Amino acid sequence: MPTKTNRRGKIRWRGVVKISGRIVATKWFGSGREQKQAAILWEAEQKKILKEKQTQQIPTDCLTVYDWATTYLDFVQTRFVKKTYFEKRDGFKRFLQSVQVKEPGMITPAVAMGFLSEQYKERSGYAANKERKNLAAGWEWGRKYIEGFPQSINPFRAVDKFPEIRQPRYVPPIEDFDKTYAVAEGQDRVMLLACLHLAARRGELFKLLWSDVANGQVCLTTRKTRTGSPKRAWLPMTKELAEAMDWWRLNRPYKSDHVFVMLANPTPGEPYKNRQHFMKNICKKAGVKHFGFHAIRHLSASYLYQIGKPLSLIQKILRHDSPGTTERYLNSLGFKADDIGQAVEELSRRKKAERKQPEERTGKVIPFPQKKTPRAANS
Repeated sequence: MPTKTNRRGKIRWRGVVKISGRIVATKWFGSGREQKQAAILWEAEQKKILKEKQTQQIPTDCLTVYDWATTYLDFVQTRFVKKTYFEKRDGFKRFLQSVQVKEPGMITPAVAMGFLSEQYKERSGYAANKERKNLAAGWEWGRKYIEGFPQSINPFRAVDKFPEIRQPRYVPPIEDFDKTYAVAEGQDRVMLLACLHLAARRGELFKLLWSDVANGQVCLTTRKTRTGSPKRAWLPMTKELAEAMDWWRLNRPYKSDHVFVMLANPTPGEPYKNRQHFMKNICKKAGVKHFGFHAIRHLSASYLYQIGKPLSLIQKILRHDSPGTTERYLNSLGFKADDIGQAVEELSRRKKAERKQPEERTGKVIPFPQKKTPRAANS
């Protein structure tokens, strides 16, 4: 998507096309709405041209490891989220720098073992296994889609997994969340509440549209799937979250299609792409140990587990494809579909810290709907 950028004292739209994280084409446009559309069309046309070049058959007599890596990474960039792309790109970069082989057919299990062992010694077992997974996936993709690619055994899967010693992820106490919620104001309070009550990922909230909030439910969309395809799931809102959403809809300063938008420079009214220092600053303000957006998602799962909710029900709320993923958080089982609404409502029945009223820019206090609800009896 084009970005609004200040160039020589003027706000302009900038069209950018990348391959493997590297900018290969850029073009500046004016600042109007029509210019934005022109930038979008230009980017689409350039991507189409590049895609046509990528789909051209690679001569089998000169297929190199670099050809395999770049072709696969170009595919990953179009199908998966940025985090997945960067992870795979960096892994291939380390592999190409470490292993001196020219053709995929020269990559044997011994070569793969040498590289992965090096990652195990220099980094960790977890890092080595991640490289193994990504390189093995790239090999399977090449074998399936690249003409003339070696059909021999996958050399990376032939290597056994390395032992891992993982540090447990920090999950903040519910009291620490309540303290950060108490010092937050306006949109920030609504975002934190949505993050907890929906067990939402940060990206899901950044992409959330008002059309996805309807009839007491919220539709969250993620591309964190096996194929990278968008996946949508409806979740019931708690009464507390529904009231907060209604309040924000009425009092938001920018009438955007997105629920959560930037309220200050550089592009007020535009949806968030990241909020790098938000959680760090608000945790510092609340006087609690730093935790991020994803830690709130873990907190939602942990809290529901502690009050006795079954694994499969929590899996439904977390929107995991496999119970095994949820099992890594909770290690339990069982499910009753009718309990979903009641289960997410439990997130609202926690002990609430004293809350601060949000203020308009004029300084006038706007009433925020609140109801005092006791913490769950068995929490």
